[in-house]
Formats: sequence, structure tokens, C-alpha cells
Amino acid sequence: MKKLLPIGISDFKKLREGGYIYVDKTEYIYRMIKEGGGYYFLSRPRRFGKSLLLSTIEYLFKGERELYKGLYIEEKWNWEEKYPVVRIDFSKTQVRDEKELEKELRAIIIETGKRYRYKYKKEYTINRNLELLIERIYEVSKKQVVILIDEYDKAILDNIEKKEKVERIREVLKGFYTTLKGLDRYIRFVLITGVSKFAKVSLFSGLNQLEDISLSKEYGNICGYTQEELEIYFKEYLEGVDLEEVKEWYNGYSFLGDRVYNPFDILLYLRNREYDSYWYKTGTPSFLIKLIKEKEYDISELENKIVKKNVLEKFDIEEIKIEALMYQTGYLTIKEAYEREYGQEYRLGYPNKEVRISFNEDILPLVLKDEIRENISGKIIEILKGEKLEELREQIEVLISNISYVHYKGESSYVIAIFSLLYSTGLNVITEDNTDKGRIDLVVIVNKGIVYVIEVKVIEREEEKGKAIKQIQEREYYKKYMNYEKIYIVGIEIDRNKKKIINYEYKRVK
Repeated sequence: MKKLLPIGISDFKKLREGGYIYVDKTEYIYRMIKEGGGYYFLSRPRRFGKSLLLSTIEYLFKGERELYKGLYIEEKWNWEEKYPVVRIDFSKTQVRDEKELEKELRAIIIETGKRYRYKYKKEYTINRNLELLIERIYEVSKKQVVILIDEYDKAILDNIEKKEKVERIREVLKGFYTTLKGLDRYIRFVLITGVSKFAKVSLFSGLNQLEDISLSKEYGNICGYTQEELEIYFKEYLEGVDLEEVKEWYNGYSFLGDRVYNPFDILLYLRNREYDSYWYKTGTPSFLIKLIKEKEYDISELENKIVKKNVLEKFDIEEIKIEALMYQTGYLTIKEAYEREYGQEYRLGYPNKEVRISFNEDILPLVLKDEIRENISGKIIEILKGEKLEELREQIEVLISNISYVHYKGESSYVIAIFSLLYSTGLNVITEDNTDKGRIDLVVIVNKGIVYVIEVKVIEREEEKGKAIKQIQEREYYKKYMNYEKIYIVGIEIDRNKKKIINYEYKRVK
């Protein structure tokens, strides 16, 4: 009988008893528990399987062996050893300020305490009650306690635009998490998950034994599905599926292990057999779009952005780096890692076609009205597929003349509009592509046979005309794509003052 797709199932017991497919991640869990220090932090984007991971660990420590039949860990785990588990789940909470957060924390302690005959003491603080609760559980069970915290940062992310409020929320959380430091003798294992890791928060300042495995190669595949896992576990659902197209749409996330699929995305695709932005639509990054608008950030810099390791490991609410926020929330991923003398560096980029198209569709309204965008986008696809390059100029002129200066200002508006429009078409677009002689502004690959190498320049003097296409020719950017059937080079030059194209050249070089 065909196993069921585990769409929206985050309870391990329900998944295993209900006949759903489970991609075995217990090898990573076993390694973490048996070989590590016992206190861990893991950051992954939303809907990436963090809750299921915690649930799998929960039932493991509870000793429910029947749920692990046939899995990697079954014959390796000591099932005689059972431990009490405190599961704290912030994913279902919606707090608007520190008072609501304190109320939620009290409720968690009260509810957990009922199982161990612990009565919440109003005369004590929340943190003191947490201490007494853990001590009580240890006394009753005669076993150390396992603590699993899901979406630890949700209260911060829900209020991220309100800095003063976030500061007060941070202080409440800091006290709560730091309380664990003094309970080491009562604790067997801790795993804290979330989307982001914040700088200057010191939420875990007392937990100096907390190991961050978010960018550990050893645990890079602990959440998400690798290509191999997809083809093994979901084989029955892949008949007639174009695996290369599926990979282009949904694979591509990297945490220094293999490239992985977001489970939510690929499962919905396998059920519906239709390409759509399933993950992206569950949480449009309105704050992120607003931040890009406020900072007038040139999104053409996002693809192939080089950052140091410390930028990705955490970000500062007081001065948020857009690339750090985009990486941690899943809109950018690691494309390549470099070992430098001064430490690790990463090249970032959009993980896949879904994010590339959807994100740029959200960016375009900042500079262009929807009806104009949709009209131009459709025509540009036809133009590039039909190799009608003279008509491309006309559409870019329409694009430039319709840029809304009410919403977005600055010369980067031209470049952002052109880049975003091309991205939103769904064509294979590469920006800031490296060659041995420099970086190409834009490369558009159509039908795996036609390549357009494009250079865009904003100029203000007549004598600067012709530099765009000349740069492509002199640096031979096109040679990187000589294995394609046809190659066109295109130079677009926009007058900064007149706000229009003053020079447009193209040439077929193969």
C-alpha cells in the first residue's frame, strides 16, 4: 500500500502510526546526543521540519521504541533509559508585548507542572518557577530532564519592526533561557530551534555550553530532503516527474551539507503536480520588502553577494543587514564556501526558481505598477525566445518611463527594475556572474540554447556612450558560454538626468 505524504505532520508519533512517509534523520539525532555536549541550537527557515525534528527526539527520550522500527537508531539506542521531556513550543503563540510573553511563559510552566504535581508559586518570578519545576521533575522521575524549545525567537520576529518593544521582549527571554545555566545537574539534553540568531541579545549568554550547529557540515542535512532522499523515499510519487525541473524549482537550500528541498514545498508539489510558490505564499516577507524600500537596497547585489561567516550566524536588530535577514529567513542560501586567511566566506544567492521569481515579483511593485509589469514581462519572454532584440529596447524604455519615483528613488531604480523584471519572468537569470576578467551584469539563458550577456550602465556624459557593449567585448564575457548554440551581447546605457535609454547596442557573437 502506498504510504501517505506527510504534509503538515509535525508529530512523529502521528506520522509513524498513520502510515506516512518518514525520511530517516535519526542518524543525525543519534550523533548529536551521543557524541556532542548535550546543549544545541539550530537555526533553519520556517516550515523546514524543525518541529518534526524536536518531536522525533521527544519520543526517543520517552523510550517509545515501536515508533523507530526499521530506522537507523533502533538497534543503537538504549530503550531501557527513559527521560522526562519538557517541550516548549512558541510556534503557536502570538505575543504583542512582554506582558503577553510573560503570560505565555507562566502558562507553559503551569501546564507542564500539572504532570509532576508542581503548583506555580505566584510569589516567585517566572524564572524561579522554571528552576523549581525542573528540580521537581528531577526529584519525581529520578532522571535528568530533556528540554526542547521550538521557535524560540517567534516573539521577537513577530515584533521586529518595533525596536523598543523587542528590547523588552528580549530581556524577558534572556532571563528565561539563562535560567537553564544554573540547572545543569538536572538536565540531560537541550535543543533550541528558531529562524534567526540575534547579535547583542545575549539570550543565551549564560548557556556558554550551547553549541550552534546551524552552519555545521555534520548536521547540514538534518532538516530538509536531499535529492537522494527524495528519489528513495518518494519513488512512488515521482513517476512522470521531470526531476531536473523539480530540482530547479524547489531544491537549492544549502547549510554546508548537500543541497536540500524545503519539505513543505516538495510535498505539496508531489500532491498537486503543479509548479507553484507553495512555501513563499505561506509568509510574504512584508517587513523585508519594507526594509529594502527604506534602505533603497540594490537587490542586484543579492545574487553572488560575498559575506563573512559572522554575518550569517547572527544579525543585529539595531542595524539589520538585509543579506543576513534574507539568509536566515530562507530567501537567500549559500551557493559556495571559501576558506580565507581571515576565516570563512560564503557566496549567497536565491536558492531556487520559486524564491527568485516570487521575491522579485514582490520587489517590482516598489518601482512599477502591477499592470505595467505584467504586460512588459509577457512581452519580454516572447522577445527573448524569438530573438527579437530591437523590440527589447522598446520594452525597457516602457519600463523605465513607468518607474514610480513616489515609492523608490535613486539611479539604482533602473537596474533594480530591469533585474527584477527579468527574474520575475521565470527565465534562467544570472547576475554578477564571475569570469576571469570581471563580473557580468546579467546573463539570461533561454531554452538551454540561447544566451544573452547584458551590461547595464547609468551614465551622464555623452562621451561615455558605447562603454557597455565595449566592456563585454574587451573582457570577452561571452566566452564562458561558448557551449551554447547562440550568444547575443547587449549593452544598455541610461542617461541619469534624462531618465531614458540613450544608447542600446546588440550583436550576435555565435
